[in-house]
Amino acid sequence: MRETTFYMIVYAWIAVAIFIFPVVIRIIAPYGRHATKNWGGMIDNRVGWILMELPALLVFSVFYLAGSGDHPVVTWLFFGLWVLHYINRTLIFPLRLRTKGKKMPLAIVFMAIGFNFINGFINGYYLGTLATEAQYPISYLSDSRFIGGITLFFFGMFINWQSDNILIHLRKPGETGYVIPSKGFFQLVSCPNHFGEIVEWFGFALMTWCSPALAFAIWTLVNLMPRALHHHKWYQATFPEYPAERKALFPYIL
Repeated sequence: MRETTFYMIVYAWIAVAIFIFPVVIRIIAPYGRHATKNWGGMIDNRVGWILMELPALLVFSVFYLAGSGDHPVVTWLFFGLWVLHYINRTLIFPLRLRTKGKKMPLAIVFMAIGFNFINGFINGYYLGTLATEAQYPISYLSDSRFIGGITLFFFGMFINWQSDNILIHLRKPGETGYVIPSKGFFQLVSCPNHFGEIVEWFGFALMTWCSPALAFAIWTLVNLMPRALHHHKWYQATFPEYPAERKALFPYIL
């Protein structure tokens, strides 16, 4: 693929995210607590989760490993961080869920597969084919962009994993129903798991300092902000005692 064509794809992908944001912010994603059969056929939510996250792990890995570029040492670190996140997100997290019997629409699974395929491709291709030793010398590890970015990445990952763990253990095995989370960053926002993932991928964009990673970070924000706002409204409508000071996504802001 010609480099100019690749960047046209990346910039078009960013433009699509900005264009559809006013639309998706009005649509309640129909899975989890908002699950509905109105979107067509349903699939077990664990199976659906694995299927829809798998392309981000496999496609990224294939395009990075098979890329014709220099594969500088620094990009191997980027590769490892991406894979670390998606091994948890694709294989570990769904198997820890205590949601036996719950389903999600196949339409959501297919849309997520497309979303993760594109993001996996643009980031894997860039790091595996276009990234150069001159761009990422070993001295880049002391660059302020790398230090700031990897700090944000691990901070976001910590919040994301901690929040997921809190949600998983809200109910004992076999219990149903919803309760108000109150530990960790749930004291500040309704969806710290989403907040952590947004911070994580903007950290990745900062440390890699490239447009494909920025595109993925923007799409993460566009995808997760509406979901957090809808979750927040659901909590407020479901629990009259829900903490009034708690924000939806960004502590003290939104």
